[in-house]
Amino acid sequence: MKTQTPILALFAFALAAPLFAAEVNTLTPAEESAGWKLLFDGKTLDGWRGYKTEAINAGWKVENGALVMTVPKSGDLVTKDEFGDFEFSFDWKIVEAGNSGVIYRSGFGDSAPYRTGPEYQVLDNAKASDNKKANHLAGSLYDIGKAPAKDVTKPVGEWNTGKIVVRGWHVEHWLNGEKLVDQDLATEKGKAALAESKFNGKGWEKFATLSRGHIALQEHGNAVYFRSLKIRELK
Repeated sequence: MKTQTPILALFAFALAAPLFAAEVNTLTPAEESAGWKLLFDGKTLDGWRGYKTEAINAGWKVENGALVMTVPKSGDLVTKDEFGDFEFSFDWKIVEAGNSGVIYRSGFGDSAPYRTGPEYQVLDNAKASDNKKANHLAGSLYDIGKAPAKDVTKPVGEWNTGKIVVRGWHVEHWLNGEKLVDQDLATEKGKAALAESKFNGKGWEKFATLSRGHIALQEHGNAVYFRSLKIRELK
């Protein structure tokens, strides 16, 4: 039997690859059937706004198929739509020593989204200044409860895949296929974790109380990149 030449083998692989490789900023037929929707089409900022104004600061832009923040003091970028119970998947990467986050179930009318919504931390665990507390590391439920069991981040400059699942106030944080957080903030244990966090006391009365809210991408002064932002609401 004749063996396949290297050139023919490469050609055969190239033909087969699209069948297995997931395209950035798109949904597969299976995802569409399961109710997933894109929050970013890879080309425009449709569906997004600033936190305190409808206008989007020029520091947020689309670059090479990614949603990018490169200018400090550009403010947070927020979905126009609100979401209740949901599963949200997103790719992210951060610059060296960078810090950002994804805030969810956030309401308008406060000084910032984090006044009402918890945060999925986005961080360079190795060199960011906010890496001293374990529950401030990438993928953590920022400043609440236990730290992620392990560091599963990719090297700075490479894409990570995050996932947030919210049912009631039971939240899960995933990073690169590993579940790092499983916490129900409505239970006595969850309430105790909140009481021990910075989100306790005067001025934090609405924190983690909204049944529906916006998703915000945090501007923390460092360049950050997002893509393949997709969500499905859970019934």
